[in-house]
Amino acid sequence: MQEDSTPTMTDQLPSALESLEELVGRLRGRKAVMFIDYDGTLTPIVERPELAILSQEMRQALRELAGQCTVAVVSGRDLADVRRLVNIEDLLYAGSHGFDISGPEGHMDYQQGREYLPALDQAEQALRRSLQDIAGCQVERKRFAIAVHFRRVADDDLSKVEKAVDQILESHENLRKTGGKKIFELRPDLPWDKGKAIRWILQQLGMHREEVLPFYIGDDLTDEDAFRELRERGITILVRDENRPTAAHFALEEPAQVCVFLHRLAQSIKRGGKLVGTH
Repeated sequence: MQEDSTPTMTDQLPSALESLEELVGRLRGRKAVMFIDYDGTLTPIVERPELAILSQEMRQALRELAGQCTVAVVSGRDLADVRRLVNIEDLLYAGSHGFDISGPEGHMDYQQGREYLPALDQAEQALRRSLQDIAGCQVERKRFAIAVHFRRVADDDLSKVEKAVDQILESHENLRKTGGKKIFELRPDLPWDKGKAIRWILQQLGMHREEVLPFYIGDDLTDEDAFRELRERGITILVRDENRPTAAHFALEEPAQVCVFLHRLAQSIKRGGKLVGTH
């Protein structure tokens, strides 16, 4: 395990599935907690965000794992949206990159950045006006963020999209621009991200101790905040689709491998740390 802060290229990461025996070994005598992203991790990346539907196999794997340890879905999506898509009551959910957090049955609710909602409202209206004539561009309002999707935008129009986003950002100094896979996003300009949300959840659950081993699985640049947060004390896994620097320890190749990993991890925990096969 690499514990220094030097990023690794994604093509150099060992397979989390092939390393499962090592990971299960690290769990012996400890309690697991799983944090996991949604888009690109639990579901494949799709052309439109509303088409990213969780498969029944993945939902079953999540249920299996939730029966053995705490599971939290940490997504850039709106909290209500990701809860509806996953639709498993016993999970924790963190929406808008951790700005909106809710536990089972509404316990452990937390929101960060409510005072920024008027600025987000104004920026949303301005973005919709500026981008309405660019074919394929989609503005998605979340409660604590505005996503501008340009996956379906023609290459010749990409610079227009970014220019419009930057111009609106100039008039809203209390917002900041972040990026991801074919997306620009405006968020409150606060020192808060998925990594800090994970730290908060662990503290609230009383799970920030050595006898707890946190996992995080994600695929995008926004997940790097979580990878860095857990780099020295947890197990971080990238669902890779390009070669770039990352703070993750291990890799999986696609959501289908994530499903297998979750199932095998759940079965191993259930059997007291004994590794199970790939069936």
